[in-house]
Amino acid sequence: MTHTPPAALSEVADLAAAIRGEIAKAVVGQAEVVEHLLIALMARGHVLLEGPPGTAKTFLAQCFAASLGLDYGRIQFTPDLMPGDILGSNLFNFQTSTFTLTHGPIFRDLLLADEINRTPPKTQAALLEAMQERQVTLDGTAHALPAHFMVVATQNPIESQGVYPLPEAQLDRFLFKLMVPYPCHDEERAIVARYAENRGLPAPADLGIAPVVESQRLTAVTAAVAQVTLSEPVADYVVRLIRATRESADLSLGASPRAAVLLAGAARARAAIEGRDYVLPDDVKALAAGVLRHRLALSPSAEIEGRQVEDLVAGLVATTEAPR
Repeated sequence: MTHTPPAALSEVADLAAAIRGEIAKAVVGQAEVVEHLLIALMARGHVLLEGPPGTAKTFLAQCFAASLGLDYGRIQFTPDLMPGDILGSNLFNFQTSTFTLTHGPIFRDLLLADEINRTPPKTQAALLEAMQERQVTLDGTAHALPAHFMVVATQNPIESQGVYPLPEAQLDRFLFKLMVPYPCHDEERAIVARYAENRGLPAPADLGIAPVVESQRLTAVTAAVAQVTLSEPVADYVVRLIRATRESADLSLGASPRAAVLLAGAARARAAIEGRDYVLPDDVKALAAGVLRHRLALSPSAEIEGRQVEDLVAGLVATTEAPR
């Protein structure tokens, strides 16, 4: 067995830059979404992408996996999808009179849960154990998922028929909920110039996207994020910000302790990607919206007044004193 030496924090920033370069070969714009995907990768978190149809959510996930050389799988979530269609099952072999485990598509490094809100809560719940414990239980036996297991889910914000809202327990397992916007004029013009002659989008490999890191090295690089210093004042700032969501009169549901842990881990990853070995309060501020927007619920009075969760998060960040 060969030993992979520990990765330096400088390698985190170098890898992030290389991944950005590969994705840019195919995806125009969406720099902030790509940045958060990188942070989620380094922090071993899951991501929910929400945006109108045709904004390259699925294509971005494919290119992201291709740039890492990860085993990629896609599940198209539909109303008739069953938990066994995701997890797999034990099938009886009549020749050997034994049961054989058939892995479902969840046994992948990067799983794209496409239009996750189109399947009923019973099937959505099949992801709960996988996203939290990185394992699935079939017939009483636990089966570990791949080391780099990561869920990237998509949903359409404008449809109300044939969709099922994600329960709070499901949403809380996502590190980020990212809003995928329409491109600006120049970006959209570049998209048209690049893809107008193609019949559909080509595969990432056909666009020159190649893996920039091996699996063992990726393990070492993501482990290096743990070397980033999270000082006591910054850790206390994270906790005070999370607790402020529970004390706000405008919110009927605040963020969980899991949110505090994930926000701190994501801040470490952001610092490492920027080449620092310590977390700044600005790292926490920059990630707060992505970590909190899907975890908070407005109070009835705030809904009547037309308040928005995004504005409330910005207000809490502004009023929660940060360490100097």
